[in-house]
Amino acid sequence: MASNYFSFKILSRDKKTKAKTGVINTPHGKINTPAFVPVGTAATIKSLTPEEIKNCGIEVFIVNTYHMIFRPGVETVKKGDGLHGFMNWKFPLMTDSGGFQAFSLGEYGPRNVSDKSENMVKITDQGIEFKSAWDGKKIFFGPHESILAQHKLGADLIMAFDECTFYPIKKSYAKRAMQRTHDWAKTCLQVKKQLNNKQTLYGIIQGSVFEDLRRNSANFFAGKPFEGFAVGSVANSREPRKKVFQVLDWTLPILLPVNKPIHFLGIGEVEDIFIAIEKGIDSFDCVIPTRLARMGWIFTKSAGLKNKFRFDITKSRYHSLKSPPDRSCRCYTCTNFTKSYLNHLFRCRELLGYRLATIHNLYFYANLMSQIRTAIENGEFLKLKQEWLKV
Repeated sequence: MASNYFSFKILSRDKKTKAKTGVINTPHGKINTPAFVPVGTAATIKSLTPEEIKNCGIEVFIVNTYHMIFRPGVETVKKGDGLHGFMNWKFPLMTDSGGFQAFSLGEYGPRNVSDKSENMVKITDQGIEFKSAWDGKKIFFGPHESILAQHKLGADLIMAFDECTFYPIKKSYAKRAMQRTHDWAKTCLQVKKQLNNKQTLYGIIQGSVFEDLRRNSANFFAGKPFEGFAVGSVANSREPRKKVFQVLDWTLPILLPVNKPIHFLGIGEVEDIFIAIEKGIDSFDCVIPTRLARMGWIFTKSAGLKNKFRFDITKSRYHSLKSPPDRSCRCYTCTNFTKSYLNHLFRCRELLGYRLATIHNLYFYANLMSQIRTAIENGEFLKLKQEWLKV
């Protein structure tokens, strides 16, 4: 579905896989795909300025709607000229629907601040009742409220309201949650049409680890006027890794022929990125590079698949090493500082250490995506995959 504010164009296809390059055009600029989307939970990629984010090669990141409705409030952001003006980011932005918090807070996250035994969310067919993780304040959030909130936040790419399920799960509940997601999706389309805004709405495929449910959900969304798709409820450490990618095998044959951008929610390990792109995914988001950066983990190709392409700069072995964190990297961190200095910063808990590690990790991911796009264009995607993963 193309318009004067949004378009998606496939530029090249790999002949041996489903990997492809493309470009998503938005009111705030273009996103080259495949694209990694960092997580800026509270309208910030922690510790970095917008200029630093852009200099890392990042074209888009995702902001968490749930956190925005509580702090500082969507009306405050709207008065600040939307997220773009509020945070002075002049490039594309994505927001999630808020539905993920029903999963993360209701099943695994913190409880009500006043009652330790009570879940912070209550899910009904109408929507979700949240309790603030900060003061216990109750807010009802349904599909209408989600789209209205994302409208006020003003992101370019927004998500339909969904119920993200846990694992393991009974099929009866997975089916019920999927049907809720479908019903809510219809409402999201109606609300967006009434608002007549210039945002691009993605529908989220659900169905947990059940093949028939996933196919059902993919067919449902493929037949609706969403401008993009997202594959949800698979980024859960409790789910067997095999099942995570089986979901793509079930859904992508239905979604790919529609020729709309497809986002994979919550995927960020290097190996998983190659697998997802090979199957046809256009973008994915994850906290891995930024969250681990603040813990002292530095991403580098030389660490290899066995070590998940990263090493812990806080270890004593790096205390006196004068070499850059990554000899092959041209980011600001690696061209100006040593492993010894970063080791010192983290051991002293200096804020600069978090910043420098985050800059490097974002640059690493952006550079990896650039390499992948070039490899696809040159018909060398599998060669690059083998070089990185040794498979």
